[in-house]
Amino acid sequence: MIIFDNHFHVDPFKGLFLEAVKQFHRAGGTHLAVVYKTAHDYGFAGMKAEDFIKAMDFHIELVEKINKETPVRAFAVVGVHPAEFVYLAEKKGLEYAKDEVMKALEYAQKLCLEGKAIAIGEIGRPHFEVREEIWNASIELMKYGMALAKEADCAVQLHTESFTEEKFRELGKIVREVGIRPYRVVKHYSPPLVKIAEEVGVFPSILASKKAMMEAIMQGNRFFMETDYIDDKRRPGAVLGPKTVPKRTKTFLQQGIFTEEDVYKIHVENPEKVYGVEMEE
Repeated sequence: MIIFDNHFHVDPFKGLFLEAVKQFHRAGGTHLAVVYKTAHDYGFAGMKAEDFIKAMDFHIELVEKINKETPVRAFAVVGVHPAEFVYLAEKKGLEYAKDEVMKALEYAQKLCLEGKAIAIGEIGRPHFEVREEIWNASIELMKYGMALAKEADCAVQLHTESFTEEKFRELGKIVREVGIRPYRVVKHYSPPLVKIAEEVGVFPSILASKKAMMEAIMQGNRFFMETDYIDDKRRPGAVLGPKTVPKRTKTFLQQGIFTEEDVYKIHVENPEKVYGVEMEE
């Protein structure tokens, strides 16, 4: 049985790294979307495009290591986290920060075109209060990342503030404006609003908590499961632990909450459609 966690971080400095991946595997997990953290997390200053580029290359190396040294099939997701842009804009000014992040996003697109990554992400908007001009610039950068993904025909993973039905509809307008295929747009850390996301055309990636999964599956199986595992020994199990997606999937299947068709759709068909990858090899 293929089991895919759509948003998983690794940290070779502060976290368990390969041990976390092995825990995922021992619980029954097979495939991971391993998402870039921040340049700072990877030991780079995050003050210019070159720092983000080096951090992305480092991230690709971590993903290659997972593929070589564990039985798990890992896919890389690379970009510039919205919080990195906010930090840079506060330190160096808005226009400088925008230019550097755009250059870095162009490099993320290159990695997707080369087949080293499957999506640009996580990009988007900060989840905390910022000045209006930083908020507006974040939206510009999100649109730019989506336009690059459209050009490369790859996916984007979005990090945003807390989402509601209204926010999904707003995102739908942005997606139509950019012209990217809506199903290539993944809302990471999504609430279980499966029906609304389907109506808008974007893909929700929902935290694999019991409550959220119960709400999601009642609306259909057009979603991803994720842990947003942070891999920080100071915060073990945050946001959810590495074993959560396989354990939740198997338990829900045994309890008849998920059907076998649901499991296949969530873990095989959805990622193949959104990311254009082969899950069954």
